[in-house]
Order: sequence, then structure tokens, then C-alpha cells
Amino acid sequence: MQGCSPRPLRALALIGSLAFFSALAGCKTEEAPAPAPDYTRQLGPGECALRKLDPSEWPDVGAPWRVRDPNLTQALDRSITWFGLPSSKTKFPFMQVCTWDQAAASAVAFKQVLQDSKDEASFVAALKQNFDVWQTVGWNGKGVVLFTGYYSPEFKGSLKQTGEFKYPLYKRPPDLVTDPNNGEPKGRAAKDGSVKPWPARKELEDSQAFKGTELVWLQSPLDVYIAQVNGSAKIILPDNSTYYVGYAGKTDRPYKGLGASCVEAGLIPKDKLSLSAIVALYQKDPAKVQELIWKNESYVFFATYDGNNWPSGSLGFKVTEKETLATDKKVYPQGGVVLVDTQSIDFGGKKQRFMKYMLDQDTGGAIQAPGRADIYMGVGPAAEILAGGQLCEGTMYYLFLKPDAVSQFPLPASKKAAAPAAKPATATKQKGLKGPAKGDDANK
Repeated sequence: MQGCSPRPLRALALIGSLAFFSALAGCKTEEAPAPAPDYTRQLGPGECALRKLDPSEWPDVGAPWRVRDPNLTQALDRSITWFGLPSSKTKFPFMQVCTWDQAAASAVAFKQVLQDSKDEASFVAALKQNFDVWQTVGWNGKGVVLFTGYYSPEFKGSLKQTGEFKYPLYKRPPDLVTDPNNGEPKGRAAKDGSVKPWPARKELEDSQAFKGTELVWLQSPLDVYIAQVNGSAKIILPDNSTYYVGYAGKTDRPYKGLGASCVEAGLIPKDKLSLSAIVALYQKDPAKVQELIWKNESYVFFATYDGNNWPSGSLGFKVTEKETLATDKKVYPQGGVVLVDTQSIDFGGKKQRFMKYMLDQDTGGAIQAPGRADIYMGVGPAAEILAGGQLCEGTMYYLFLKPDAVSQFPLPASKKAAAPAAKPATATKQKGLKGPAKGDDANK
């Protein structure tokens, strides 16, 4: 990990860099004009993304207990299972914050406290007795983070090219070089053994660089792009069977949000920007939107996934609706419990407080630096609405056991002997399976 030393335009990552053009009206009140926030600010040498809070600085840790739901336990179980894999140890220690033993035991302990607490008071007391709270430094050193949303889109598609389905998602090419530990793209393997940068998106598409490696065909270039940014898709085939695809890698070229490009080009006012606005613009002028799509030079590849483990996050396990958080894994420790405090929207577009315990189980190419995080909203059109409206500042806190409490919360024996994390399935149809996934910024 950098700074502390230790995976795409999702609905809003699609809009992504809009944050740099927006005052985020409704999220906070500015007393005076201020410089545009730099949510992509990187940590300086030796700087840590988290700072330990004095007990007097703790947030209201009881409030999210009152709005907990069963999905939280499910998400905790997935993190605990991940900690049972030997490979999880390669992600720790997280210098200045926690060891692997401490992180693993923290997930176990939080689940136990959650189950054993009869009321809010006993829950809060148990947390204060056993845990320390670490707040993000955010983009500005004061804890401010921009929270966007992502979801798993649904499309119609075909395993064969037809007059209706002409635009492919491609399999991972054999010459794609990525970091074996965090999946970060490094470039393209040359015949002489060197690693060179990949061409940009437009050059790859114009040259049909991946012809013959098509995985599935969709109806439009925008469908392809949305799938890439979210890193996964649920595809309904002509026979009404379901086909699940997910992230399998990406090139090393820079990412640029389509929403930001639309605003810059004067095609969509920044206060009217949404995924539906982008779709409407594409229907009106597909050639112009295609030009803007090419401004995002990064390109994402896919594999077929078993519906039971779809969509899969950076831990290799299924992500959980409104319980999985995506962060930059170079600066934040994965698998742990995070208290997120921001705002979201309801289906009518009204803003509401979003203060929940979540699990840090995913990442993304557009989710970089301590000032960015992405909330997984689920699958399909309803989740698209929530993800498309998620653009608000807030802060977040990580909960880790005090060192002297670690030995009291060992991993369950069954978790220690857990099978390796599920991998992409072979390319077969998954009839009748349902489930949620993610993209250009996925980095599994």
C-alpha cells in the first residue's frame, strides 16, 4: 500500500468527474467561495489515509445500528470467509493502522457484537470497550470524501453477432499484464519480454484489435460502455436465459468520465446531468456521444461468471446491495467494517441521510485516492436510479479492534479452511439464476 505502506463509469462514475464541476448543491453549505475540491488528491510520502480518533471525537456509532438490515450480516460473512483465505494475508499489514490478525478479528468481533447486542446502548458499549475508530483524512485532510454509486446493469444481448446485436464485450487478452496482488494494469507484454503501454480506446476499436475474442454481443456502443464502467452486466439472451459477465481486467490508459465530457462539450448542463440524460443524448446524436466515449482511453475486458457469485468484488466474493463499499485499495485496508456518513436519494429523487455500516469489499479504476468511494446499489433499473443520483460529500470511519482484544475473536474454524474465492465460470448460460456487478474502474 502506498502512503500507509502495507476495480468502472458505474452509474455515477460514468458521470464521474462531474464532481469537479459541481458545487454539490444540497450536500453542504458553503460560507464563502472555495477552490474546486480535488477528490483525486493523492497521499503524500508517508501520509496515511486514516487517523485514529480520540474517544471524544467518535461519531454517533449507535445511529446506524437502528437502520441495520439482514444484508449486513451476509456481507460480514463474505469478508470473514475472505479473511480465511491464505491470500488475504498478502494485503496486510496496513502500516500505521492494523495487522492481518487485527483486521480479521475485527470482522468477527463486529458480527458477534451485532448479534449479541439487545439494544442500541449495549451495542455502543461493546464497541467502545473493544474497538478503535479511524476516520478517513479525505481529499482535504479534514475527512471529506465524495460518495458516488454503482450498480449492475441489465441488457439484452446475444452470444452470436446478429443484425440487432452488433457490439461486443471482449475476453481478456493473453498479453494484458496486471499486478498479481491488486490487479492494477501494468501494460501490454511485447514479444521481446518488455511491457509497453496499451493503445487508447479509439485505436483499439478502429483496428479491431480483439476480433475473434468476443464474449457476448450487445445492442449499442453505449450499452458496451456502461457495462465497462460498471464492470459487470446481467444479459438476457434471445431464448430468455440469463448470462452473467464480470470484470476480467483493463488496459493501463487513463479514465475520463463520460458525464464530465458531456458537460465540458456543453451538451448537458451540469445541474441536469444524469445517466438518463446521457442516454437521451445518445439517442439524439449517437455519433457525438461516441466521440466523447473515445475520450475515455481505458478499455475493460470480461469473463463469464456463475450467477451464484455475481457480481464479484475485489475480494473475489459477491458484493452486497447497499452494504458493499468500493475504495482505493492502495490507501484503504480491504475486508473491514466501515461506517459511511453521507446522503443518498430515494426513488423520488429526494435527498436523505445515508449513515450505515458497510464492508470495504470492492474497488475501481475511477475510485482512486482517499477522497473517493463508491456505494454498490444493486441490480437493474431500480438500482440504476439510486446509483445515478448518488453524488454527495460525506465522511467514513473504519472500525478495528484494540490490539489487546484481538485474541478473543479468532476466525471460525470453517472460515480458516475456506475454499479459494470463486473465479469466473466457464462460458455457459446460467438459466434461471438471478443476482447482482461492477467496471472500468474495477481492479480485482
